Amino acid sequence: MTSSPNGRQAPAAPPAASANAPRKPSNILFERLAQVAARWSASSMGFTTALVVVLVWIATGPLWHYSDTWQLVINTGTTIITFLMVFLIQRSQSKDALAIQLKLDELVAALSGANNRLVAAEDLSEADLEDLQRRYRVLSERARHLADKQASLSVDQPTAKRRKNKKG
Repeated sequence: MTSSPNGRQAPAAPPAASANAPRKPSNILFERLAQVAARWSASSMGFTTALVVVLVWIATGPLWHYSDTWQLVINTGTTIITFLMVFLIQRSQSKDALAIQLKLDELVAALSGANNRLVAAEDLSEADLEDLQRRYRVLSERARHLADKQASLSVDQPTAKRRKNKKG
């Protein structure tokens, strides 16, 4: 841990070697392919291509006499593409979610007064997350009733009622 300018203990930076760790060529190739495919499928060109394929399939219906084979072509094609896209979308979303989570962790770690338990909150159990959510709802209610709208509150800070009971 290193000390940040605001006096808090900031997490130590990851070793530089881990950022430049060698990756397998097959992983690099797949990552690039997945990025290109994800961007292309989300583009206007991707949608236009899919639309053209469907229109060509519809136009060939009379040529194939709307046969079972004609229907099977589109069914098989869309099933294969859907199957592959599920994995592609999951991979893209997982990577994006991880990047966002890391950015949020950095912000929480850097903010003075922030609850450090929220760093890596995604690793908490569902019950722990629900407990934190309940605490933040209570905090929100307390904030609504404050005269000083700029006052800093914490989920760990006891309410005035609890403090009074502990003293008495």
